[in-house]
Amino acid sequence: MSESTPHTGEQNEQTQEDRAAERHKEKMARHKAKVDAAIARAQEERGVVIVLTGTGKGKSSSGFGTVIRTLGHGYKAGIVQFIKGTWDCGEATILKQLDGLEHEVMGSGFTWETQDRERDQRAFDAVWPKAKAMLQNPELRTVMFDEITYMLAYKLLDWDTLKDALDNRPKDQNVILTGRGAPSALREYADTVTDMKMEKHAFKAGVKAQAGIEW
Repeated sequence: MSESTPHTGEQNEQTQEDRAAERHKEKMARHKAKVDAAIARAQEERGVVIVLTGTGKGKSSSGFGTVIRTLGHGYKAGIVQFIKGTWDCGEATILKQLDGLEHEVMGSGFTWETQDRERDQRAFDAVWPKAKAMLQNPELRTVMFDEITYMLAYKLLDWDTLKDALDNRPKDQNVILTGRGAPSALREYADTVTDMKMEKHAFKAGVKAQAGIEW
């Protein structure tokens, strides 16, 4: 009897492992079935509008990453920077070296730095036709309007004008719109909305912004 006890314990342990493995297998099978069903339902083929908003860090970085993904697949893309046009932006510096990218900037830089609405309006009016042309170019698979929400907030651009341009873009074109405070009309219109929440930020603790992290 004493010799059989360890053997029985090993059998019980093996049985528990087998049961755990079987439960995991069943769980993964259920998950796979859900994923397969979702893929089967999603058969419509068209471009999408993606909104990246919220107080958290990473909205522009996420958009730039998606543009890189587009270029990596051999498609062409376009970027318009509406706020950070005068900054030395690391992502844009790299992207402009890649084939297939159109890149435009709004020349006045940060609106709260100019403190001159007429100047900002002129800067916007100069870049908007170029941005609108991107939304009319079927060769551009993805177009990113970085910090476009500020143009709406400061009423340099009205929602109906933006909506009309989005409505009339090529069917397969994707558009990424970034910036804090995306209005409800834009959120409702978009196909995908990510609201990034800030829990902590080094800058608020007195850490100086640095190249390679903030821009």
